Parts: sequence; C-alpha cells; structure tokens
Amino acid sequence: MPNTTNNPNRKTWLDVAADSDFPIQNIPFGVFLTRDDVITIGTRIGNYAIDLGALHQLGYFKGIPLTDDIFLQDTLNDFISDGKKTWRLVRNRIGDIFDENNASLRDNKEHRNTIIFTLNEIEMQLPVQIGDYTDFYSSIEHATNVGTMFRGEDNALMPNWLHMPVGYHGRSSSIIPSGIPIHRPQGQTLPAGAETPVFGPSKRVDFELEMAFITTDANHLGEPIPIEEAEDYIFGIVLFNDWSARDIQKWEYVPLGPFLGKSFASSISPWIVTMDALEPFKVESPKPLKPQLEYLQYTGKKSYNINLEVAIQPENSTETVVARSNFKYMYWNMAQQLTHHTVNGCPVNSGDMMGSGTLSGKTPDSYGSMLELSWAGKNPVKLNDGSERTFINDGDTVTMRGYCTNDNYVRIGFGEVSSKLLPVFQPKKK
Repeated sequence: MPNTTNNPNRKTWLDVAADSDFPIQNIPFGVFLTRDDVITIGTRIGNYAIDLGALHQLGYFKGIPLTDDIFLQDTLNDFISDGKKTWRLVRNRIGDIFDENNASLRDNKEHRNTIIFTLNEIEMQLPVQIGDYTDFYSSIEHATNVGTMFRGEDNALMPNWLHMPVGYHGRSSSIIPSGIPIHRPQGQTLPAGAETPVFGPSKRVDFELEMAFITTDANHLGEPIPIEEAEDYIFGIVLFNDWSARDIQKWEYVPLGPFLGKSFASSISPWIVTMDALEPFKVESPKPLKPQLEYLQYTGKKSYNINLEVAIQPENSTETVVARSNFKYMYWNMAQQLTHHTVNGCPVNSGDMMGSGTLSGKTPDSYGSMLELSWAGKNPVKLNDGSERTFINDGDTVTMRGYCTNDNYVRIGFGEVSSKLLPVFQPKKK
C-alpha cells in the first residue's frame, strides 16, 4: 500500500509555517482534552489539532474498516492494535482531507468548527496506556563516558555491551506527558567517604536525552520476533526525558540495577510521530565493532537522522541550549532492541514503550546528560544568565526538541518535551 502522505510537494489548505514541525507530511497521533472537556484521539497539522473522533463521526473515514468508537477513547492503544495497514490508511486519508485541492472539509464551515481546534483550546494527555516500559543503554558514547567515570578508561564498557542491547524493565506509572512538573526525589545516598547511607533529597537530579518507540501487539508468549519483521510492530517515536537521580542510583543499583533513582519520573512528548513519517530520514547505523550474533544481524538502513537538543531555563530567566545530539548515534537500533527483547519469548503489547537510552555523540557539546556535560560535577556548565550547573536545580525547566530535515524533504518534527523541577514534595498540613 503506497504511503501517499509523504509526498514532499503536497500542501494543505491550513495555514502552516514553513519551519513547522508538523507539516501535512507528518500527521502524528495523540490524545487531547477539547474546549468542551471531551477527551479524543487526534492529529496535528501546523498549530491546529484535529479531532479524529469528530472526523470519523462525520463520515470522513468512510471505506476504512474502523469501529465506531476507535477515536472516541482516552488512549491510542486500540487504534495501534489495528496494525500497520490501518495506520497507513488513516494517515493517508487525513492527508487527502487536508490537501489544498480537497474542498470537502475546507468549504464546510460547520464541520471545520467541530473538527479543528487551535492549540490553546486543547490540553494534551498521555497518548497511550503504557503497560510495560523498557529502557535500553544503546549509545556507545554514553556507555563509554559513564563507564570511564566509574570504572576507568580500560574497563569503560562491560563485556556484554558490544554483543547485545543492554536494557532493564522500568516503571511505567510515573511516565508523564510534557508540561507536568516533577518533584525532586528523596532516597538513600552514600556521601563521599562515608560507610553508612543517609536519607534525604537527591543532590544530583539529571536529565537523560532519549527517544522512545511505541509498539503494537507483536507476539505470543514464547514467540520471538525475527529482526526482519521487527519494524512492522513499531508504531512511532516520541521524545523522552528519562529523569535520573544519580546519587540515589549510584548507591542502589548493585546488584539488580536502577530502582528509585529512575522511577520517580519520565517525561514524553505528547505527539507520536509514525515510522511512515520518518521513512525519508533513514540512515545507516554505526558499524559493529565486534561481530554480532546472527539473530541481531540485519540488512538495509535501520537508523534515523533526528536532530536533538536540550535546553535548561532557570526560573524567571532565559533558556540555554546545553547539548545537541542525534538519534543516529544509537549503536543498537530499534529493530535490534525489539528483536533482542523478544528473543526469549517475552510478549510485547500495544502501547508498550522502549527507551533508547541516553543519546550522546562524540563531542562534549553532544553529551546527553548533565553527568557527562559536567563530567560528574567536575566541570560546571555555564548558562546564558551567568549561573552554572553541575546538575539540575529546583526551579529549572528542562526542554528537549527534535526534528528531521534533508535536502530533498520537508521538516518533520516532534515538538518538545518540557518539565520543571520543583522542590521536594511537602504534604499539606491538616
């Protein structure tokens, strides 16, 4: 089935800025609360949110096999479960409806007023109910930097790292959409030189520049997904700030890995950009430094050229971009991650989320965490207002952005994921 929405020459009758992350070639999917306090599934073109529930009820998806309530839900899970053929049919139809030469909705004012919202009339929600969340550790630059800090340059990478995508099962209940503030976490830490831990606020709250992919129902218990089919089960990608409390994590993670240092909050961008939309930006993955086992070997381009940046904005001040990186730096690509995840027979469901791990490049200005940018606090990062950071301060807002572009195509972006760090939670006095 052709992917007609990706025609780079297509234009829309909506007013869309040339540098928008959301041209008609994007057509992401999300969930939002309307001005009438109705939750609906929608898409975005430029600075307009499109109510797909209303679009469906008014007959614009005629001929596509969809249930009556498929877009009248508070999550995308059921729509994602319908599979790649349905995603493409719906996305193509949306592109047709909003094409500059299609008058069916353009010239129907009553329908337009029901279907189209400006961004200030909606409130974005978490787009999927995330049953399971896995975080990988797939940037070789990040893994090398962190390993060098804690184990020395000669033992930076653990013996297994070059042979498989390393990951751990994370906490899905604390994954939140962009715009929701978080509180500084508390927990046990081991002060330098001490033999016993203390309890209190984390002093090393950090961001992690990541992306995350959302899966559909992929396999039954015991059934691995071969690498040739893995991409068919990936619905799309979001920006992902996997917050981290480095001092809590350092004390707790041996022997079972991250726990409280990672589970207090993770923030995602609210619009899921589909793999179809990202097709024009496929690139080669980094070449393996060691031979990979047969089940992880693949052909073709499996990585994506997605420009990423992180900014810190102190309270009542201007923001400073502190890092610029790229999704293509990921050593283990998404197909390998999903294949490895299921090679033991682990089932994957609609709405499951897989984090890339911190995406760092080779140069210091491309490091994807404050742990690396400040080199564990030794080299403070200077902000535009004259202040310095080794980690994130209370009142700071961390914003991540991402977009794709090339000489032959329009810009496709993800918007942003932005969250403010508040002080430790204080219960209200009774």
